Amino acid sequence: MAIAACAALVLAGAAGTTAWHAAGSGKSVGSWHEAPAAAAGQTPVSAEQRAGERSQPATPGGASAVPGPSATRLAPEKATVQPSAAVTVPEAGSPERPVESGSAQANGRQRVGELVSVRKLLGYLGGKPRQETFRYPGASYVKLHFSRMALMPGDYVTVSNADGTESYRYDAPADRTERGDRWAMSVTGDTAVLEVHRGGGNLLGLGDLAGSLGVDVDRVARGFSRTEQDRQPEKQMTAPGRTGREESVCGADTSADAACYRSSDPVAYTKSKAIARLLINGTELCTGWRVGAQNRMLTNNHCFTTSAQAYDTEVWFNYQCAKCGGYDVYQPTKVWGSKVVATDRTYDFTLFTVDKFDSVQKFGYLTLDTRRPARNQQLYVPQHPAGEPTRIAGSLGEQAGNCAVADPAYDGYAPGSDVAYYCDTEGGSSGSPVISRATNRVVALHHFGGCPNSGVRGDLLAAKLGKLL
Repeated sequence: MAIAACAALVLAGAAGTTAWHAAGSGKSVGSWHEAPAAAAGQTPVSAEQRAGERSQPATPGGASAVPGPSATRLAPEKATVQPSAAVTVPEAGSPERPVESGSAQANGRQRVGELVSVRKLLGYLGGKPRQETFRYPGASYVKLHFSRMALMPGDYVTVSNADGTESYRYDAPADRTERGDRWAMSVTGDTAVLEVHRGGGNLLGLGDLAGSLGVDVDRVARGFSRTEQDRQPEKQMTAPGRTGREESVCGADTSADAACYRSSDPVAYTKSKAIARLLINGTELCTGWRVGAQNRMLTNNHCFTTSAQAYDTEVWFNYQCAKCGGYDVYQPTKVWGSKVVATDRTYDFTLFTVDKFDSVQKFGYLTLDTRRPARNQQLYVPQHPAGEPTRIAGSLGEQAGNCAVADPAYDGYAPGSDVAYYCDTEGGSSGSPVISRATNRVVALHHFGGCPNSGVRGDLLAAKLGKLL
């Protein structure tokens, strides 16, 4: 698997440096945020479930499992700068129909990083540092986990990238001074700088309490470098039920960076803004997208199923190349997932909300098509294959090639539940919208690779989710 031109150029670089460039500026700030009550309760499910090497074309045509998420964590205020019940599987998931993922993990998510155990304490007294740098040469992102957070009221910590262009602030809670077991938002690049900031209060008369104050970091999620990510599909596509195909590029790969479509196909480019890169558990990946005008996101059930998992998922909007084949990547707007509204294994969907919804409304939304697509109808698929900045499979006219409906009544987890197509996808594309060029509405929720690839029919999803949208 090769990385797209933009991602390859951005991620490649000498060891010990970060080659990420942010197109845009600004800092983001965060605050403590408690998990919603639903995160600890029963996950909503549908009624049915309750019952039971790539080349960059010149033109658009041309892990092992990680620990489960906690129910509480840090959440940013804004970012201007991330199985349910078993069912009988008739055909999908067989050697000919692998779940679209570059990983052999049972959860079907693409692995894009690893957890690193650390032991760092930033304290108040005894000469303990108030700033610590976590550097992993070549890493695509760095994400810190706090095992303890004991601060005086008015104090706060920041987690920033090396040059400070992406920074998240987390304030001490007003009601108590000690919290732990929390993930901070990731910062893009290979370096995270953690700093404790005093709010002006003094420690006189606090005695032993002052010595107990501080911040403990016990582990870090480090995003794979370009070379490491290249190796992941080959290493992880060996589990039973796999074909050995490390990607589902059917014939010549005609996908391209979304930026390549800005002038030649402005409708597809605009629609691609509504999709998001989902960073799950700090090390795994799927794609999601806004469905409807309200605070609703859609991805696959095999990506996550509970509010607790959603709450530890970063949702990255605008993670795109600034120019077709260029060096710069837009600094993504990152929000946290919030609440799972509905999920279903048979139809492989999870509908969820995000925190700080007002910061991502500007990226627009997609709409489910209530009609079945016709055979040979042209399609396009905006996605985050292998964690790359947004790419789009399928272009206008004859150059659309194989990205068209091959079978409008294809068997998925249920007979006739899917639409089949030969659009180019990879691990990480799970949860992407498959969009009709005739209507610019979503005709399928992508979930299977294997050539043909397939997605759950949009008309079935519209019928099941209409009242929730």
